[in-house]
Amino acid sequence: MSAIQLTNVQKRFGDVTIIPGLDLTIEDGKFVVFVGPSGCGKSTLLRLIAGLEDVSGGKIEIDGQDVTNVSPARRGLAMVFQSYALYPHMSVRANIGFPLKMAGVSKADIARKVEAAAATLNLTDYLERRPRELSGGQRQRVAIGRAIVREPNGFLFDEPLSNLDAALRVNMRLELSELHQQLGTTMIYVTHDQVEAMTMADKIVVLNKGRVEQVGSPLELYRKPANLFVAGFIGSPAMNMVSGRLDPNDPTRFVTGDGTVLPVGRPPASAQGKDLVYGMRPEALTLSASGVPLQVVVIEPTGYESQVVAKLGQSEVSCVFRERVTVAPGETIHVAIDPNAIHLFDAKSGQRLVD
Repeated sequence: MSAIQLTNVQKRFGDVTIIPGLDLTIEDGKFVVFVGPSGCGKSTLLRLIAGLEDVSGGKIEIDGQDVTNVSPARRGLAMVFQSYALYPHMSVRANIGFPLKMAGVSKADIARKVEAAAATLNLTDYLERRPRELSGGQRQRVAIGRAIVREPNGFLFDEPLSNLDAALRVNMRLELSELHQQLGTTMIYVTHDQVEAMTMADKIVVLNKGRVEQVGSPLELYRKPANLFVAGFIGSPAMNMVSGRLDPNDPTRFVTGDGTVLPVGRPPASAQGKDLVYGMRPEALTLSASGVPLQVVVIEPTGYESQVVAKLGQSEVSCVFRERVTVAPGETIHVAIDPNAIHLFDAKSGQRLVD
């Protein structure tokens, strides 16, 4: 297993700076997810850790050893790519055992390790098949098996599920989480899908334009987003955000630009007199006959719950009700907002305000 330390790591392509200078600690045995929008630098950062890209500045350490200029093969890490990268003319057995064959491992040891990896990944019945005879999920498991047999100190996954359909992605998420529990090995996983990040990670690293916006557990990021970017990126549906100010005569009242009044539980002193953004998760709104009026725009029943998009004054907000709601677009519903579940952000800096 491996602990990984990045110190002021930088990456430039010519005059373009992709990662301006990044510090990060990845603890031994953790499942860490890099998440962010396309172009935020998450795959580049993974490739820097793997040694597939040269750093432009800074230092990378694995288990306390400086590996900044060490070749990928000597870093003790195994990478699983989005495209599977399987050899089409080889059987599953040969694909999984190929890195061991190239390393000069004996045939008996190769056979033993391939059988063990196949058993772990439920591939035993497919060892003699070619990749073209496998489903997308099975091909991805073969790619993971090829990484497992090397017995690496850490695994690097570069958006490995993006080529799979929705149902397969759910199944593979579960399988990867179970694999991590079995192996206890450090895993770094890159995705743009925040649902994958929230369901799989011990720790999430939110990236934006090559910078770390926040690092923390899934619940920490969900409950205490550091800024507007994290608040808007983590959570599905996204956090609702409305601009306005605290009432100078009663700071438990938030007044939007169109005059709508919303409740505030414990307003921080630093919020007084500032332009603010009022953030509320969709599930913080509940149906209440005496609540704030909303005009329904769209309703999406999803079985046991209803997702509603509605107008709050001049702003559009999303609501998630843990019940079936029978309304039509254009109708009015009333909601109560949990004042202790809202967040206030400085409109200028984007930072969440706390006491």
